[in-house]
This record gives sequence, structure tokens and C-alpha cells, in this order.
Amino acid sequence: MTPPDNGRAVAIMMLAMMGFIFNDSFVKLVSENLPLGQIMFLRGVFALALLLVICIANGSIRRFPRLLNRWVGVRVFAEVVATMFYLTALFHLPIANATAILQALPLLVTAGAAIFLGAPVGWRRWTAIVVGFCGVLLIVRPGMAGFDAWALVALAGVMFMVLRDLSTNVLPAHIPTLGVSFATLCGVSVMGLVLSTTETWPMPTAKELIFLATAAGFILVGFTCLISAMRMGDISMVAPFRYSIILWAILIGYVVWGDVPDLPTLAGIAILVATGLYSLMRERKRLHAPGPASKTGLRGS
Repeated sequence: MTPPDNGRAVAIMMLAMMGFIFNDSFVKLVSENLPLGQIMFLRGVFALALLLVICIANGSIRRFPRLLNRWVGVRVFAEVVATMFYLTALFHLPIANATAILQALPLLVTAGAAIFLGAPVGWRRWTAIVVGFCGVLLIVRPGMAGFDAWALVALAGVMFMVLRDLSTNVLPAHIPTLGVSFATLCGVSVMGLVLSTTETWPMPTAKELIFLATAAGFILVGFTCLISAMRMGDISMVAPFRYSIILWAILIGYVVWGDVPDLPTLAGIAILVATGLYSLMRERKRLHAPGPASKTGLRGS
């Protein structure tokens, strides 16, 4: 196991978030005329074509047989289900609201890492996780005025993203990152094709195809950078930097769709970000503390 490179991992995570939010924006734009399965399939085909060229050029395609690993399968399954839930919610929610719900992911990943992977998480960070979930409730507001059932669909997608990230963290080091991205995109594309049996696919316009191709490029950046960041750094250290995506989401939502988050949503976002950053500071303190605790950062093997 090589030492974690948290500085590079954080920068790569922020790049991943930029890729994901621009992908979401272009996908949301074409969702006005194209159904979910068609979007998943066409975007996947564009991304796979681009990624295949890259893999052939750098020779990583020769290592694709190493993808026959159970954790790759778990990750692909989790990504496919997460994509279905989250995109469905994104089509019906303002992009800032859907992205805000996504901000529960770092805290839930920290909780999942403690429960399933044995990561050291003390009572202070458990408290932060509970408070952060209260922030999620402010955004979702179940049973209250302003509640939108599609927010629960987005939250279901986040739960599968937790499974995706935890399985990414335990991937063996010999499995190529680009190969994992390729397998994931294959899974998402195949699911899009399966959904075609229940949908009517219209002929996309040239503009829609350009948007989907652009989305494919951005999601490829997101996939590859996310996998690299989660494998390169300590999972509890890197995950909170997902919060950079919320600034992009609010800006794009306002400029493109004229959406402005209401006060409860902004309060929920603030709680999530604050608890996530507190969790980050606690992790930094633990890593720099003398003794065995400073050497137990969780990361991929």
C-alpha cells in the first residue's frame, strides 16, 4: 500500500465535481425532449467511444482482463442504480436542490466507512453525521410544505452512491482506473438500452446530440477523477471536497433556469457543508496525532 497523497486527491476530487455538474446540466437540458433510457444510452455510447480511444492510446486496454473482480461488479451495479434514481430526480427538481441532496454523500460515506470498513470515526464525527442528516431533512422536508417526493428519489440515489464509493475504496491496486470507468459506462449504457423497452425514443436533434456528447466528455472527467481521488487519498479526508459542486449548481441553476434555492434549502446546505468541514478537521487532527491512530487512514488497497 502506497502512502495517501491527499493534496493531489483533493484537487482531483474538485475537478471531478466540476465534471459531474456540467454533465448534469447538459443532461437536464435534453431531458425536456428525450427519455431517461435514451439519454443514458446515447451519453454512454459517446463516452465509451472517447474512453476506448484513450485506453488504446495509453495501453491500459491490455489490463482490462483485471476487471474481473467482484468489487468492480459491485461498483458497476451501484453506479447504474444510482444513475437511474438521481437522473430521474434531476429531471423533476431544480438542479441546485438535487445537488444539495447529493451533499449528504460525504457524511454518509464516512458513516459507511466506519460501519463496513472499520474506519476510525469518533463520537464527534458521529454527531456531525447526525446533524448533517438534519440538514438533509431541511432540504427534503418530508411531510411539510415545499416537500417534493422526487427529493426522496434523489436521496435513494445517494444511498447507492455510498455503496459505489465504498466499493471503489477497496478495489485492488492492480485494477486500472480507466478500466473501472469503462466498465461503469458499459453498465449504464446497457441499462439505458434495457429501459428502451418501456420508452418511446424520438429522433434527437443535432443540438441534443451535441449536448449529449458534451455531457459524455464531462461525465468521463467526473468518473475518472472520482475513482482516482477515492483511491489516491484517505476517503474521510477527500470526500468533503465534494461540496465544491454546490457552488456550481446554484450558479448554473440561476443562470440557465432562473432557479433560486429557498431559505430552508440554503440552511440545509449550510448545515451539510459545516458538518462536512468539521468532519474533515477532525480527520486531519486524527491523522496528525502521534501514535497508531495517525496511520490508519482508510483508502483503497
